[in-house]
Amino acid sequence: MERLIIIGSGPAGLTAAVYAARANLAPLVLAGHQYGGQLMLTTEVENYPGFPNGILGPELMEAFRAQAERFGAKIENVDVTRVDFSVRPLRVWAGDEEYAAESVIVATGASARWLNIPGEVHLRGRGVSTCATCDGAFFKDRHIVVVGGGDSAMEEALFLTRFGSKITVIHRRDTLRASKIMADRALAHPKIAFIWNTAVVEAKGEFHLQGLVLEDLVTGERRDFAADAVFIAIGHDPNTEIFAGQLELDKAGYIVSPDGVRTKVPGVFVGGDVYDIRYKQAVTAAGMGCKASLEAEKYLEERDAERALSLRG
Repeated sequence: MERLIIIGSGPAGLTAAVYAARANLAPLVLAGHQYGGQLMLTTEVENYPGFPNGILGPELMEAFRAQAERFGAKIENVDVTRVDFSVRPLRVWAGDEEYAAESVIVATGASARWLNIPGEVHLRGRGVSTCATCDGAFFKDRHIVVVGGGDSAMEEALFLTRFGSKITVIHRRDTLRASKIMADRALAHPKIAFIWNTAVVEAKGEFHLQGLVLEDLVTGERRDFAADAVFIAIGHDPNTEIFAGQLELDKAGYIVSPDGVRTKVPGVFVGGDVYDIRYKQAVTAAGMGCKASLEAEKYLEERDAERALSLRG
């Protein structure tokens, strides 16, 4: 029996672990085989407080993890495959391994969204990617395409200028959704070009990406477009499949919470991008993890008090 299980190991999950461990709850973090959340796929983080010169995403998450372990958090790199929140104690499975807990914090984050076009699955890892940090170096002096118009897409494009001879950003609209500072950087970069009002509708190539098929969303015309790599940066989907039927989810799959911390299941709390449909920042995820941990601590204290009263009675 665990006092607290934390599912997920991004900024929300590991911040929750730090606070819970300092409260002597000895939390168990089920981190996943690929722990650390989306920051493990991020290059330089410039907007996390305390790092005026920036810090690499993986380095920041390693520091989070070390701090949680220092205070007594137990971390297992396993993927949670099933939960049952309809019983007490709460049940969590990682494969055949079953865990029981008095309380749970869900901080499973979100995953990159794909285009779901012909050729995409076949060419993943062979020119089609969602991770510039992972795969950008393979395309030195090549023509690279980035799909998307938000901050993530601009960050990918700017990072890829270190490797590619030319970066082409393809966006479905005629203006960027990115923040002004990120948009201005990309628009001003001499290596980055833009194609507006256009969708990528096919990835072509047998053994590696050789080109794309583009559709003009104004005229409907399609054309071939030569490219050596395409990096897709069109948003994320919450990692909530295992919570369907256990927690209330909205139409997009995000966990519903009346206050951004509690769920409708007593003892189950939420933090980070698995709930946050609006901000999606490392610092806000960390704040949510802090709140979830404090609420879990309060919940467990109240349960302990109730048990003590019942024993006296």
